[in-house]
Amino acid sequence: MIDVKPLRYFVTLAETRHFGRAAARLNLSQPPLSRQLAALEASLGVTLIERNSRSVTLTAAGARFYADAKAILAALDQAGRNARAALLGERGELTIGFTMCAAYSVLPTYACTYGAAFPDVTLNLREIVSNDLAAQVLDGRLDAAIMLSGAPHHVLCERTLLTEPLCVALPRRHPLARARRLRIAQLAQEPFVIAVREVSEGLHAAIVEHCRAAGFEPNVRFEVRLQQTVLSLVDEGAGVALVPTSMQRAQLAGVVFKPLIEAPSISQVLVWLPTNRNPCLARLLEQVAQPAGGAPRGEGGLRDMTAQATL
Repeated sequence: MIDVKPLRYFVTLAETRHFGRAAARLNLSQPPLSRQLAALEASLGVTLIERNSRSVTLTAAGARFYADAKAILAALDQAGRNARAALLGERGELTIGFTMCAAYSVLPTYACTYGAAFPDVTLNLREIVSNDLAAQVLDGRLDAAIMLSGAPHHVLCERTLLTEPLCVALPRRHPLARARRLRIAQLAQEPFVIAVREVSEGLHAAIVEHCRAAGFEPNVRFEVRLQQTVLSLVDEGAGVALVPTSMQRAQLAGVVFKPLIEAPSISQVLVWLPTNRNPCLARLLEQVAQPAGGAPRGEGGLRDMTAQATL
């Protein structure tokens, strides 16, 4: 294996075509430089340079070796930069799970901001049913997840990204669809479509407790796993629903959304395992510790990223 130092000496000499100038650039005296170049030629078994009293000329072998040596040194320099970038979390891979609510609120803003700040990090985005997110963070399939808040987890760390009120989703032809805003008591006789507790414990509890505070138990007609299914059933006239306000961006033609007076709120949180040493995760945590540049938006493409969402 050829020592890197002689390569650098040779490339410098090839570019200056003069032992004195090459030695000055390398902060060497000429005799050590001459010895290094002679040793390099001996190890290769070829003559690389032709010397005279005033200048240096590359042989055909020297010209070829110069091009290859320069490429090798550039690759080594890049390898060093890559290693430092990986250590700093500026290069690598980060896998984040999320729910549909996040797709319509905080995910696009944070993903695009992160992607712009760290373009050499491959960001894998995976839409997953809410109750599976924590398990996949725990077993290492995800580096982090954005999910609706629920019972605190004793192992995972958690940071709130967004807190928003619930609103009422109604079929467009519903008698209450023309109201500017609603009270929960007005829905006491309505059939509800609701997220099953096992999938979204925090959201389910917020809805049921708000109804109970108004003096009634919600008449649950359908319990489903996905917010998209909730809205699809409302769209078909199967019932009404309370959903995070950000779900208005789903824009189903047969669904109208109305503000709910004294509405309960639900938070979207980022969760991660504190023992996860992926430096790209550390950069994400630094990012979400800062404001995301205004209200989260639901529009915008996920540019320069590997999106693996099962929409």
